[in-house]
Amino acid sequence: MYSATPNAAFVSRIPPNKCIIGVDEAGRGPLAGPVVAGAAILGEVYPEGLDDSKKLTAKRRGVLDEAIRDQCAWGVGVVDVGQIDTLNILGATMLAMSLAVENLVQAIGREPDGVLIDGNLTPHGRCDLWRWPARAIVGGDGLEPAISAASIVAKAWRDRMMIAAAQDYPHYGWESNKGYGSAKHMAALREHGPTPLHRKSFAPVAQLLLL
Repeated sequence: MYSATPNAAFVSRIPPNKCIIGVDEAGRGPLAGPVVAGAAILGEVYPEGLDDSKKLTAKRRGVLDEAIRDQCAWGVGVVDVGQIDTLNILGATMLAMSLAVENLVQAIGREPDGVLIDGNLTPHGRCDLWRWPARAIVGGDGLEPAISAASIVAKAWRDRMMIAAAQDYPHYGWESNKGYGSAKHMAALREHGPTPLHRKSFAPVAQLLLL
């Protein structure tokens, strides 16, 4: 699952030698649900108040998410639970980032001059799909506005997915914990067992499957 915006008016404003994509992920740590990566390109004008998505309230994050998707070029890559369990979470995260950038590149019709990634690793050499020059920046989601925008898009996208999933699996509290191992989530796991959306390769889930 992915999306990207082929905003022709925005694309025409990208300087020919300054197409820089920011990338970040959401959902490496939860026990359930996909890992999601966002990719974003900012124009000369972009939403004010961009920051690490984890530092924003849900309401503020939602406002910024809508503004980013309206004013900027963006893409999303989603890797599901089955792929997480097959690849491991690092490999799945690198794949999600690669998919997000690929979807954005296809939308704008050109290759980036560089990619800035939150963290200390890039998908280079870790995902066969990756082909772009990239630089990892520790704390980049609070330092580089393009990464901040990607962080917000990824987090908001994944949150919507988990809120929707909570309708099908109401015992686990995903509408509030988004799949992380909160007390309510862990209690429901012990009582009801794992769902198809739980990551069987993660220790708390794997241990329950052995009982």
